[in-house]
Amino acid sequence: MTAMPGVGYTSIKDFYRDRSIFITGGTGFMGKVLVEKLLRSCPGIKNIYLLMRPKRGQGVQQRLQELLNAPLFDKLRQDCPHELLKIVPVAGDITEPELGISEADQDLLIRCVSVVFHSAATVKFDEALKLSVTINMLGTKRLVQLCHRMHNLEALIHVSTAYCNCDRRDVDEVIYPAPHDPEQIISCTTWMDDSLVEELTPKLIAGRPNTYTFTKALAESMLMRESNSLPLAIVRPSIVLSSLKEPVAGWVDNWNGPTGIIAAVGKGFFRTMMCHEDKVADLVPVDIVINLMIVAAWRTALHRTESISVYNCSTGRQNPITWKHFVDLSFKYSRMHPTNGALWYPGGCLRNSASLNRVCVAFQHIVPAFAIDLLTNLRGGKPIMMRVQAKLDKAAKCLEYFSTQQWNFRDDNVRRLNEQLSDEDRRTFPFDVRQIDWPSYLENYILGIRQFILKESPDTLPAARSHITRLYWLHKAVQLGTLLLLVRVVLSHSSWARTAWFSLLSFVLRMCRMIV
Repeated sequence: MTAMPGVGYTSIKDFYRDRSIFITGGTGFMGKVLVEKLLRSCPGIKNIYLLMRPKRGQGVQQRLQELLNAPLFDKLRQDCPHELLKIVPVAGDITEPELGISEADQDLLIRCVSVVFHSAATVKFDEALKLSVTINMLGTKRLVQLCHRMHNLEALIHVSTAYCNCDRRDVDEVIYPAPHDPEQIISCTTWMDDSLVEELTPKLIAGRPNTYTFTKALAESMLMRESNSLPLAIVRPSIVLSSLKEPVAGWVDNWNGPTGIIAAVGKGFFRTMMCHEDKVADLVPVDIVINLMIVAAWRTALHRTESISVYNCSTGRQNPITWKHFVDLSFKYSRMHPTNGALWYPGGCLRNSASLNRVCVAFQHIVPAFAIDLLTNLRGGKPIMMRVQAKLDKAAKCLEYFSTQQWNFRDDNVRRLNEQLSDEDRRTFPFDVRQIDWPSYLENYILGIRQFILKESPDTLPAARSHITRLYWLHKAVQLGTLLLLVRVVLSHSSWARTAWFSLLSFVLRMCRMIV
């Protein structure tokens, strides 16, 4: 039963009015959605200070303009372009001491900022431990040190991951003891030689599949020690995919997680991977996570406690989907909304056996890629398919750990938080995962991959559908040809098989005559 807000209820929009926000990771996938949502749904916000790293000869102002020209901000540019003027870029680098922020900018943040969202992280699963520690742990520690100096800080939201405790099957909304002392890990990776750190990595992260989940777990433990009286909450999303509704359904801008693999499936050159199809795929839309983060900051500021609130943002308990259902729907919509220039008809299988999967990879991925590269070479072109397949194989191996196991992420805090909202706030900042209709969501996901990742216009769909129809009949012809070849081989070696084959053929012909 939904709890009714009390008389002194402060709406989320009103809370953010005249407040300044500081965001790390604002140029990343989730950070962009956070910036857009805050400006569109909380128009009273004073400023959003965005930590940005100058790169490739571009200053932070140039990078900001490039960011704001993305399709994600189309709605804001059209309806209320003045809101975009509230974004203030702050030159800095999460890997540098004091976050690489100048003294003048530090003073500005210390005086003005009320809410901090820390989403900067390296999300590369196979990142070198030294860099992963520098970004995910040391960067977090430096941010906390800056937050301690902020005069008006009311909420700090740290973005973690539901899989930081993947060594457990049941994951509560609590901070678990770290596998190692965070300070010792920071110290070791600081003075150790890169090659020595790389050699020790497998032993250090034992029990976890990669440096990402390992350093995220240590960062949470470090926050307990470093935060002291800071108003802090942790949001842990599971596997984050495209937007459900806002600002546009299906928006996605990176190849991470299943997205790159699904794009390759649509192109027809990815057809097999290790996956236990009956396991739950804990997928969550990016706008659901962002709404929860915004609301968590509101709650943290208005209801101060001594403890750190943790929110597991996942779908497995309230609205589960299995990997089989996810893959089947992805196939369906990849065929319904095909990509341009697909090499083969989209399809494939999930494998339970690692050895069988390796054989299938060899024949369905490597051999065709080698053949295509050979033909490309002969024509004087640049062969790329073997390199593409190597990247896909790496991505599939990273995902394999999560597609062959299942976790129970308890989300009681998330449910209670949703119940504390007014009807209007619940409509404006929805994060109830029960509202996700998986078929329609995944159809928009496929369309989003097509439009935003592969940069293919919706106008090209009719031609792509004609092409995929031709590939379908070619695919069936190859299957039939392969079957006939196998029959031919068997018949040539067995008189019994020949007799059985001709008897079956005779029976089928008699049945056909009877039907006619």
